[in-house]
Amino acid sequence: MVDPQLRAMTWNIWWRFGPRWRERQPGILATIERFTPDVIALQEVWGGDGTTQADEFAHALGFHAVFASPSYPRSPDPAQAPDHAGVELGVALLSRWPIVEQETIPLPARHRSWDPVALRVRVAHPAGPLPVVAACLEHATTFSDDRLAQATLLADLGTDPSADGPCPSLVMGDLNAAADSAVLRPLRDLMIDAWTAGNGAPDAVTLPSTHPSAPLEAGPELVDQRIDHIFYRPGHEDQLVNVESAVVAGDAVDGIHPSDHRAVVCDFRWRHRGDPPIG
Repeated sequence: MVDPQLRAMTWNIWWRFGPRWRERQPGILATIERFTPDVIALQEVWGGDGTTQADEFAHALGFHAVFASPSYPRSPDPAQAPDHAGVELGVALLSRWPIVEQETIPLPARHRSWDPVALRVRVAHPAGPLPVVAACLEHATTFSDDRLAQATLLADLGTDPSADGPCPSLVMGDLNAAADSAVLRPLRDLMIDAWTAGNGAPDAVTLPSTHPSAPLEAGPELVDQRIDHIFYRPGHEDQLVNVESAVVAGDAVDGIHPSDHRAVVCDFRWRHRGDPPIG
């Protein structure tokens, strides 16, 4: 009998920004290996020279990967360093199981001259197709109309009837808004915050001001807030979903911070109403 469970992670891994980006890569991989997630939504992922950061991690982990760009923020133009030139910035999904469908979906962005995207996939979970949306939302609080419109689109994707099935539907990413922000109301109204459901610490922070390169200019709406999120919805009306834990990850590894963000990791288990609990 299939034990319907899942460990999900979302993490903004800071592209090639900040100092010593190459030295951060082993710490990112070590953190993923330590927490052993089954699916991982990644933001600020680099792509260039015929490969992507997601593909490199997938190769090391024995996982599957998909990548889509552009995403927020836009890669520097002009390039700020030789190894920034021609390098894309996007979102990605890593999965222990094959990724059987993928779709790149433009996000509404009235204030940008380019079209940021979200990534919608289906993963071949042992219990059946697992729908996941990975995204990074507008970071400029000045453009909260776009932030709200983008959150509304994610809520629509996460509750699309085509996502109904044997597994919960997940929306994961750096949403650049605190848990109680009005920007996230469409997601809170229609989906469930896995952090709250899993009794995650109410004072958890995923963009800490204590990081040596903390983007303090982002202001108090984002800094020292939990702005990285996992939302979910049961796959059908009789599905009971339990979030068994919710933690942050991403401590320094060998003295080097893997990213300026912390990751969010949640454990899910689900069953059909009326079935005996598994475990």
